[in-house]
Amino acid sequence: MVSARNLPRSVCVIGAGPSGLVAARELKKEGQKVVVLEQNHDVGGQWLYDPKVEGQDPLGKDATRSGLTVHSSVYDSLRLTSPREIMGFTDFPFLIKKGRDTRRFPGHKELFLYLKDFCEWFGLRDMIRFNTKVVYVGILDYGAFGEDLKWVVKSKDKDSDEVISEVFDAVVVATGHYSHPRLPSIKGMDAWRRKQMHSHLYRAPEPFRNQVVVVVGNSLSGQDISMELVNVAKEIHLSSKSLNVSEGLSKVISKHDNLYLHQTIQCLHEDGRVVFVDGSWITADTIIYCTGYSYSFPFLDTKGAIVVDDDRLIGFPFFESQAKWIAQLLSGKRSLPSIDEMMNSIQEFYKSREAAGIPKHNTHDICDFEYCDKYGDNVGFPHLEEWRKDLCLSALINSDVNLETYRDSYDDEELLQVAHQSSHFTQLEAEAYSSSL
Repeated sequence: MVSARNLPRSVCVIGAGPSGLVAARELKKEGQKVVVLEQNHDVGGQWLYDPKVEGQDPLGKDATRSGLTVHSSVYDSLRLTSPREIMGFTDFPFLIKKGRDTRRFPGHKELFLYLKDFCEWFGLRDMIRFNTKVVYVGILDYGAFGEDLKWVVKSKDKDSDEVISEVFDAVVVATGHYSHPRLPSIKGMDAWRRKQMHSHLYRAPEPFRNQVVVVVGNSLSGQDISMELVNVAKEIHLSSKSLNVSEGLSKVISKHDNLYLHQTIQCLHEDGRVVFVDGSWITADTIIYCTGYSYSFPFLDTKGAIVVDDDRLIGFPFFESQAKWIAQLLSGKRSLPSIDEMMNSIQEFYKSREAAGIPKHNTHDICDFEYCDKYGDNVGFPHLEEWRKDLCLSALINSDVNLETYRDSYDDEELLQVAHQSSHFTQLEAEAYSSSL
């Protein structure tokens, strides 16, 4: 007799970016009935580049209510910060294809094409409804928590006002976390009359030609944008929480006489002045906030069962192992611990991060290999290979020292050989992939 739990379940995956696609693939492998709802016209999520940002609120303050129509935060010149060998899914490595971007740190378009290839290779496109925006997700019957829990998903086509309501056994939220701008709170910010924008809508340096630009935040995007602007802007003033920056950034600043490093901003004045906490000030034309993103799920209604506490939600790089765990849970191959065990584990984890002095909104910016391996143990997912860890560390060290050149100059040939020999693709599969699609 077949258990009801082992029967195929209807699953709605929201989003056709990297996490949504691999979730759909794993669910399909487990025999589930999958529908993927994607608000854009193609797969890719963040990697579906959108150059049209005109008419958008430059700060994205009202994104939830008014609808931020630009999902991608990718700018025109963006290149990967990790080598292709450690990107991609375990059974579909990010290989070089003839006639495309063959660099180890390719541009964003190449990763988008890789995701399209992944979609075609595993036959996922037929289960995706494009141009479909999810407007509501909620539990069908809040009094019936258990295996028979159902979810209502309401969505509408991009070109229609009609809302379609469907019921699913499970919902996988894979909407990404680089679309809802996080902004600092700066005195005088609302009164400052010159141009302010979040890096979410930055696309190219030309609009800033001959301007005095303040870039807030020296994260990867802040550094990249600053290095682009030095070729066109009159001055770039990079505002950082600490003046103790990496060797690579110090080299860049010393090399360009129009790039300056400052402490955080104390206040803004209507006349264009930007005053820093040390009392120094400049008059700027534009401020670009490279201050990160917040998780946002405006469609999700769980009556308080799921909340976002200062962005405490899990994120990259666990897409594949998360997808396997979800698919195996729904097929009955795995089971969750008790609610008490899970809640205790969460609290212990939060306490450990707080004890380490990590801000809440960075709780799940998890890059340590031990956590990745521990998570994979839940589903029998292989531990990260040593070569993958070594390549990751090598790229990080190189970027810290050679910020401008690390994507094109590196010395890790031995690691590369191990990486290529360890590919999960057979030679025949690799040749078929390289010559097809």
